[in-house]
Amino acid sequence: MTPALSDSFSCVWTHRMPELSAPPVIVTPDATIDLQWVEGKFRIAGPDKTPQTEVLKPGSTVIGFRFRPGTAAQWLGAAAHELLNQRVMLDELWGAKAQRLAATVHEDEDVAALIASLEATLAGAVPEQLSTDKVMLAAFTLIERGPPPGVPLIPWLGRALAMSERTLRRRFDEAFGYGPKTLDRILRYQRFRKLTSAAPQASTAQLAVEAGYADQAHLVRESRRLTGATPRTLERMRRSG
Repeated sequence: MTPALSDSFSCVWTHRMPELSAPPVIVTPDATIDLQWVEGKFRIAGPDKTPQTEVLKPGSTVIGFRFRPGTAAQWLGAAAHELLNQRVMLDELWGAKAQRLAATVHEDEDVAALIASLEATLAGAVPEQLSTDKVMLAAFTLIERGPPPGVPLIPWLGRALAMSERTLRRRFDEAFGYGPKTLDRILRYQRFRKLTSAAPQASTAQLAVEAGYADQAHLVRESRRLTGATPRTLERMRRSG
């Protein structure tokens, strides 16, 4: 990624739909917000609190620029909770500015060339005096690591960040789209998924406790809540492609 975007985005990713058929894509909450290039336009994806179903054209390619935690709201000029569980065209936020931005992108069948063009375009759209919300970035990092065992989340965060519960809720809504408890649930499930990838032969019960769940039953309940399926069902779907 070009250095001009490194303060705004953590990575660039691509997803190519099959040429002959394009089955619905289930997107599960992962505590991220993406600026995407889809069919010649920019759109915002997330933040998601519940599973979302995407229907894309066969053969289409999605290129996503993943915002760093605490950056999207200032970059877009909209609080994250305004985008919750939505796919919003950038035109709806920026109007003609977004259209002019899209017009400068050089469409190319070569994905690497298209990404280079998108990076050059977005580098010219970085807000002046962009600054990451360092307090919310610290909050994200704290929750990503997880609170100490047996310590209630909200009081622990309040002490660490010197904020009241009301202020925590408002700041989290603006930066992430939902409150601390929801972010904690999502990031805990992401910890479980990372542990599963790193140790696929380990027992689910063992990994559940290591990720921060009370037990395997707790993990299964949260998995259904966040993804609509159990970890075992998701793994079976992954293996079948």
